[in-house]
Amino acid sequence: MRRAIFPGSFDPFTKGHDSIVRRTLRFMDELIIGIGINEGKQAYFPIEQRLAMIQKLYEKESRIKVMSYKGLTVDFAQQQNASFIVRGIRTVKDFEYEEVIADINRQLSGIETIFLFTEPELSSVSSSVVRELLHYGKDVNMFLPEGMEF
Repeated sequence: MRRAIFPGSFDPFTKGHDSIVRRTLRFMDELIIGIGINEGKQAYFPIEQRLAMIQKLYEKESRIKVMSYKGLTVDFAQQQNASFIVRGIRTVKDFEYEEVIADINRQLSGIETIFLFTEPELSSVSSSVVRELLHYGKDVNMFLPEGMEF
């Protein structure tokens, strides 16, 4: 069975994230969306709300599990018996950063990272931009997957 994890803070989960999830299901048997808990960061949405929002979005897709975790992503991947880590890449800067982490993860565990490039129309969508728009009271529905509710 081909099992992968798709890690991130998903604060909030965007159309870009949803695109990566749906594209990953084309070649993976199971995908675990892993919401990393970084206690050093102040989240916009509580972890419980992020879990609930994403679980509701994929409640009819049996091949997707949504979980939270603390610690290193590679440790979480090993605990879940995942053979792959999936990461979305929007920019060259993203690639350079993710390549280093992928190399370290492979050295530590043998787990490979699969990079999926963001679709051009979604390359400007990021959780940080959506959070800022929310902060200023803007409607962000155009950046969220259909069916995502706060």
